[in-house]
Amino acid sequence: MLTLLIGSVASAQAPDPVQRNNSRAVWFENWVGLENANMRVASPDGDIKDVFAATGTPVYELTGAASDGVYRYELRAQTDELVKNRNYSANSLEGQDEEFVPKAFYRSGVFVVRGGVILRPEEMEKEEEREE
Repeated sequence: MLTLLIGSVASAQAPDPVQRNNSRAVWFENWVGLENANMRVASPDGDIKDVFAATGTPVYELTGAASDGVYRYELRAQTDELVKNRNYSANSLEGQDEEFVPKAFYRSGVFVVRGGVILRPEEMEKEEEREE
């Protein structure tokens, strides 16, 4: 009984993906319960790129000579939790509106490119300390 209760609580927790990167790419770990994800990345020179993944984490990769600076991203996905569709109408034609839709997930963040490579989070903190 206790195991069943703990299992229910664990599955009710909201997704909490963790940003990861190497020198040329950014992705997310702990990608449980999310799908149809779009990661929109804005580079320091104003270029905007969208990366879509129907399943699994979207992966943003630097291409060519990447501009140095702060890159900002917005991550949007659907969770496996269903919520009442506020736009639902029982009078809609069949298949046009769903009474319940996947709950939306949103997160924003940043990463820094220096010398054409993506810095690790601990390197970003060192850069901030040097600038002060």
